[in-house]
Amino acid sequence: MSIQIQILSSLEKCFMDETLEQKPILSSASCLRGEDFHFTLAFVADDIATSTLANPTVLVCRSDLDVSFERVENVPVRYPCYPTRTDAYYLRKAPGLYPDLLMPMAVGDPVLVSRGLLLSIYATVHVPENTKAGDYTITVGLADEESGAETVRELKLHVVDAVLPKQELLVAQWIHYDCIADAHELEIFSEAHWDAMETYLKMAVDHGINTILTPVFTPPLDTAIGGERPTVQLVDVEKTENGYRFGFEKLHRFVALCEKLGVERFEISHLFTQWGAYHAPKVMATVDGEYRRIFGWDTDAASDEYVAFLRAFLVELIAEMKKLGIDDRMLFHISDEPKKEQMEQYQLVKSKIADILEGYPIYDALSDFDFYETGAVDHPIPASDHIEPFLDANIENLWTYYCCGQWRHVSNRFIAMSLARERIIGAQFWKYHIAGFLHWGYNFWYTRYSKRQINPYVITDGDAFAPAGDAFSVYPAPNCQAYRSLRLVVFHEALCDLAALKLAEERCGRDAVLALVDAKGDMTFSSYPHDAAFILNLRENINRMIEEA
Repeated sequence: MSIQIQILSSLEKCFMDETLEQKPILSSASCLRGEDFHFTLAFVADDIATSTLANPTVLVCRSDLDVSFERVENVPVRYPCYPTRTDAYYLRKAPGLYPDLLMPMAVGDPVLVSRGLLLSIYATVHVPENTKAGDYTITVGLADEESGAETVRELKLHVVDAVLPKQELLVAQWIHYDCIADAHELEIFSEAHWDAMETYLKMAVDHGINTILTPVFTPPLDTAIGGERPTVQLVDVEKTENGYRFGFEKLHRFVALCEKLGVERFEISHLFTQWGAYHAPKVMATVDGEYRRIFGWDTDAASDEYVAFLRAFLVELIAEMKKLGIDDRMLFHISDEPKKEQMEQYQLVKSKIADILEGYPIYDALSDFDFYETGAVDHPIPASDHIEPFLDANIENLWTYYCCGQWRHVSNRFIAMSLARERIIGAQFWKYHIAGFLHWGYNFWYTRYSKRQINPYVITDGDAFAPAGDAFSVYPAPNCQAYRSLRLVVFHEALCDLAALKLAEERCGRDAVLALVDAKGDMTFSSYPHDAAFILNLRENINRMIEEA
């Protein structure tokens, strides 16, 4: 058996029709203590059809460090990009099978090896804070289980004697709790659903998502006008002759779960509908013993009845969060992605509750600078391709976001984009003092407007709703678990880059770090080096700067 293997960086996607010779080899690298380091093991056979279970090829690894592995699986991508809206920096623009899904495996597990097909395994080297600094060798490869013959390569990993600082950037990526229930066929808020929610929340927090969408009511997001999503309302409501009675038991449980997992902030779900704030979110209540919807698309957002309800609710919610000691960790939203022509409506509904929310930050994703300039929004979250006027205004604690609309020039996480294009955003966050980042799709497994459920293993584009990968970063796995994607892990690498850049700035000064970040010209959100070598070399130079300081 003849197998070619190489160790590559974590930024290499191996398409099955590529050759190993096209890929740059990784022989040495460095990381900080308290950081996971990733690399790719790529392989192809040149004289066998496949390995068989009767005489399998197996994964082998030897190291003093803890290394875990995942198979890189290819997923169907039929809609890699908008047909007429792209730039030169997509890996491919044609439908096909693209590497993205990560499925756990262990040393000794059989590995499919196929002649002429370039396949890969993703490795994660766990480097706890108490790891001794110095040089380590990781020997990894494939072996014939029957003969014991091995084909291996070595990676030299240098652990720098410095601990990666705690992440300061607030990162929100919306978890869709109804999608979890549907994908795993669970009753919402059953014990099994709570267990599944914990799994998805833990994976999110482990990958730097520290600001969690909290569905006090079913979030009015990506819902067809007049349509409904499954109810995931954490606050119980009872309508009485004297007004409303609220029950916070499920919210208490949710907060306790999040705090156990290390959540930093709680994003209270939007108080009005998306794209204009014209209506109320879906609110369920018990009325005369019947559980039914009392507000929704048929409710004028500024109506006396809804405003009275919302004011009563917010007063009690804030009081409840104060009891829990987390009211200073709440973020509020009015409406997602309002347009300039909807600003009057946005200001109207906001004015109805502004006095109650005084002192609490209100953030909303939008792109028109007029919302900030007029005072309609104090904490805008501009899209990354519309961020320049917001940067020019020197807004403190500025956030940014991207979604399906950010398809040209800027960083994003479409499956058809390179992983280097995704990871560069860490350096951009650092350079422009970004305080928070928002992405809408941690696990959106519905079609556009949530009209029906989709299988993300088959449909990666929300049924041609958006370029493949925009809507989710994780896959539902058996037993109410979740699988990672390459994109989830690489975005976390970007966050680690950000933390390392901040540490280097602290030790060596901003100018020294900026000289490295801008080594190939003035880096902006839309203009930056696109090659993987730049970001890998930048991180190596930052690690060296930290160590020498």
